[in-house]
Amino acid sequence: MPRITIDDADLEEDFLRSSGPGGQNVNKLETAVQLRYHAYRAGLPERVYTRLKTLAGRRMTKDGIVVITAQQHRTRERNREDAMVRLTELLEEAAKPPPPVRRPTKPTKGSQTRRMDSKTKRGATKRLRSGPISE
Repeated sequence: MPRITIDDADLEEDFLRSSGPGGQNVNKLETAVQLRYHAYRAGLPERVYTRLKTLAGRRMTKDGIVVITAQQHRTRERNREDAMVRLTELLEEAAKPPPPVRRPTKPTKGSQTRRMDSKTKRGATKRLRSGPISE
């Protein structure tokens, strides 16, 4: 797994007002954090950058900037930590090696036989249920 470091020069933080219900402070304090990570200039390996684009989805702009907004907590510091943790997890996931290629296999003869036997038995049970009604 490649070693990835987050350089402070590639990070940008903006603070904005959190959405949702709140008390008197909600209209005065800017506690939500919008963290921008300039992935295109961070010097990530090509494979990691491509996987990051896929994982980030709509959170990555066309310019290669990953935008993470954190507004779950009441304080700016907690939201800042939350955004960094989410960015770190995203980068760790992107840096993981690709899963092994799946080789398609055929069901075994025994499993095919068991499946057909159970279908035959189930059909016989249903056939017995649909007999004539005697009065």
